[in-house]
Amino acid sequence: MADRSLRGMRLGTQSLQSEEGVEFSPRKKAEYKTADGTVFEVIFAAEAEIPEKWESPKSGQEGVLLSADGEPVEITAAEAKAPRTHWDMLLERRTRAELEELLQERLDYLRARKGQQKSA
Repeated sequence: MADRSLRGMRLGTQSLQSEEGVEFSPRKKAEYKTADGTVFEVIFAAEAEIPEKWESPKSGQEGVLLSADGEPVEITAAEAKAPRTHWDMLLERRTRAELEELLQERLDYLRARKGQQKSA
């Protein structure tokens, strides 16, 4: 019985909602150009910061942002900050003398444990 009532509805392919009364959020278009000369558009939210590079959805090549006159935008090189290593973070919390003392305590403990296992 249920099969007959849904016949011809094309469920899953059509929405029963309309776009009437729907207000879309403000958007802006950005154009990018790949190395081979292909130009493609990407739509962003109006308040979003537009990245200087974007990957082309068709070719997968990296595109450079174009200005309003069609010229590539100059990419500003951000100051590269060296990543903090574990050693750097450790030195922020302890002095080198404290670290050497902790290392010696741990080595003494491990050597004592190793000695106990041999005699057992």
